[in-house]
Amino acid sequence: MDTQIAPEGHLEVLSKAEVARLWDTSHGGLYQLFRSCALAVLNCGSGLDDGKELLERYKDFDISIVQRERGIKLDVKAAPASAFVDGVMIKGIQEHLFAVLRDILFIDGEILKNQHIDLETTEGVTDAVFHILRNAKLLQPQISPNMVVCWGGHSISGHEYDYTKLVGYHLGLRGMDICTGCGPGAMKGPMKGATIGHAKQRITNSRYLGISEPGIIAAEAPNPIVNDLVIMPDIEKRLEAFVRVAHAIIVFPGGAGTAEEILYLLGILLHPDNANLPYPVIFTGPASAADYFKQIDQFIGQTLGSEAQAKYTIIIDDPVAVAKEVQAGIKTVRAYRKQHGDAYYYNWLLKIDREFQHPFVPTHDNMRGLALHKNQPAHLLAANLRRAFSGVVAGNVKDQGIRAIEQYGHFEICGDSEIMQAMDVLLDSFVKQTRMKLPGKTYIPCYKVIK
Repeated sequence: MDTQIAPEGHLEVLSKAEVARLWDTSHGGLYQLFRSCALAVLNCGSGLDDGKELLERYKDFDISIVQRERGIKLDVKAAPASAFVDGVMIKGIQEHLFAVLRDILFIDGEILKNQHIDLETTEGVTDAVFHILRNAKLLQPQISPNMVVCWGGHSISGHEYDYTKLVGYHLGLRGMDICTGCGPGAMKGPMKGATIGHAKQRITNSRYLGISEPGIIAAEAPNPIVNDLVIMPDIEKRLEAFVRVAHAIIVFPGGAGTAEEILYLLGILLHPDNANLPYPVIFTGPASAADYFKQIDQFIGQTLGSEAQAKYTIIIDDPVAVAKEVQAGIKTVRAYRKQHGDAYYYNWLLKIDREFQHPFVPTHDNMRGLALHKNQPAHLLAANLRRAFSGVVAGNVKDQGIRAIEQYGHFEICGDSEIMQAMDVLLDSFVKQTRMKLPGKTYIPCYKVIK
């Protein structure tokens, strides 16, 4: 469908220079980035989780800026019909489109080309993440800690999805806001449940944050409940945004992407500088997910050891217990930040090593060259394990990763035999439990574990 839409509330005007930056690269660069992210937003709810397939399915899709004295409009051509109701674009999707435009222009002009932000330092990256979130108005200084980040797979069973809604409901009853990767499945369920809990408590200023990045947005298009969307430049800054805004993290069942998130978080919490910093982490799912978390726990024990296992609590089939544990943990977080003078809205005290910030490009050479051995500190091993799972995600759903697999074959993952055996068992379980792709789709592995 074709339409023209105007922004409401933010980004009503653009300078001529901003429009020029977007259109000077009309056949690549900034425009193609905007087009692919915009198409993903418009494709919300389609059940498609393949970036390459999405771009090929809508080859005629186009989006351009109409610059007028009284403001701007987006001229949209050949958009997915699911984004419209009776010929009018759904309001939430319209807001998400302008959020994409806002973030892409801001990151290009104020982050990547800003000589005062050094992305080669840990402080510079953390500052960049802060500025992106602040520009998107996601940082609210007058709110007591209540932000719960929920991670989990976009491909989960109906029973697991219902459980995520129950957990969200009990969090909502306790006044908790929700932040997720903004896609379907375990990213949508907690938000959906929380809306009912908030409604019962007559909470009218609920926050449902969605944090995405260009490579993953096609597989995890922002769900309609998200009322604050931000697009980060890459997966590493997306993950840092999660752990900086979170007051607690809940992990539901998922696949390679969820394993990547878990390893990222545990690697940070294993850093010696974070030893005494309170950070509530709960793994949870219905009774049917007990074996899943047993496998995850076993993998963590085999690779990172008991110290890593001590960083989280596993609660099976008890949404009320999860919500109460989160509530108690956040009270501890609040007291700690108040005592140490840290902001409630952004966790400045959390130490994040450069190994967790430097963007990892999952080429075949980079995947083969990962240091997957125990002759290194546990937090650095976690960083490299995170990269391995990031490569699997790229090969599964990202346009660039899928094309690399088609051209050069499987990613090869090499390392210590014990670690490779544990990784092979875990990835195989994800495949057998259909956690790599949405239900009904045959999964063809993009990787080969060399044991």
